[in-house]
Amino acid sequence: MDFEHSPRTRELLERLIAFQEREVGPREEPYHRELLSRGDPWVVLPAIEELKAKAKQEGLWNLFLPDEEHGAGLSNVEYAPLAERMGRSMITAEVCNCNAPDTGNMEVLWHFGSDEQKQRWLAPLLDGSIRSAFCMTEPEVASSDATNMQATAVLEGEEVVVNGRKWWSTGVGHPNCEAIIFMGLTDPEADRYHQHSMVLVPMDAPGVKVERMLETMGFLDAPAGHGEVSFGDVRLPASSIIGGAGQAFAIAQARLGPGRIHHCMRLIGLAELALELGCKRASERVAFGKPLANLGGNRERIADARIAIDQARLHVLHAAWLLDEKAPEAIGAVSQIKVATPNMAQGVVDMAMQLHGGAGLSNDVPLAGAWIAARALRLADGPDEVHRGVIARLELARYGKGKWSS
Repeated sequence: MDFEHSPRTRELLERLIAFQEREVGPREEPYHRELLSRGDPWVVLPAIEELKAKAKQEGLWNLFLPDEEHGAGLSNVEYAPLAERMGRSMITAEVCNCNAPDTGNMEVLWHFGSDEQKQRWLAPLLDGSIRSAFCMTEPEVASSDATNMQATAVLEGEEVVVNGRKWWSTGVGHPNCEAIIFMGLTDPEADRYHQHSMVLVPMDAPGVKVERMLETMGFLDAPAGHGEVSFGDVRLPASSIIGGAGQAFAIAQARLGPGRIHHCMRLIGLAELALELGCKRASERVAFGKPLANLGGNRERIADARIAIDQARLHVLHAAWLLDEKAPEAIGAVSQIKVATPNMAQGVVDMAMQLHGGAGLSNDVPLAGAWIAARALRLADGPDEVHRGVIARLELARYGKGKWSS
């Protein structure tokens, strides 16, 4: 693969960096301070809508979508450096309409949605006038094995009836969240990969209730957040099913590949920010008569962080290239980066927190939130153990071992 940025990526990256430095940077810290000070954080502060309007005007909008009509028309490799740059900020992805779970939901609708679904839901999502959520994980079963799913999406004549309880449903707390993609069991008699369906559920549909918003290690992640949602006999037209009944697993795999590339590249950007903050702190703060950089092996830790970040970046770009090439090796490569990158980012952020001392545990610097984001992504989109299982199966299959050997 060619590691050089395409001309289109270089152009967009220059514009994105300038936009972040000119528009986002001066407003981000005051934005977070105001949000954290509110008794009710489930609001859209004016700064976000103002920045979204500017991003749209500057053509920094829907950069993730590989469609030239509605997005930037970039490949995964081309988009990856932009995702990395957005990852240095907690709000840039949102103001550029490149924030999860909306990105994955938009790609699902773009690839698999009906004309009606695209008109009703995809168009306003692309415009940024609404937000969305994705409901798959359940509190009563090990959701790392999606075949354990108990929530149902049952066809009854011209209707699909949705029942169940989901949690860690990212985005349901957002005031503009209007649509949920719900994954449920439709036909338990079908083979395990054709039992489930994805259904578009309006947030205001009768029977949908956000039971509570969940804290992630003490953080609410407002205003989008992660919620526990109950679905009680929610009746919708059968046309609300995406891509046809029983197609949820195929759709999920198509959704998660690019999404994992996006997550990992944003984490690399976050790790770069943490290393930058750590290096500045280590150079400026003095203890025992020396800069922190000259104490206790900190130079080696800084060097190891640089090596780890650069290794992860090349690893993710290679996985993105395999995905673009539709190579079968992409399956293992995406699982590899999903394990390696959050662990790398967690380690780099932890090192930067240590260099900051007590300040690293506070909200005066963005490191505590960064550490939680990296730690959470070791569970989100499949825990480390599941991805390691995939990697091991593929590796053993090369030597004729295991059930994938054929």
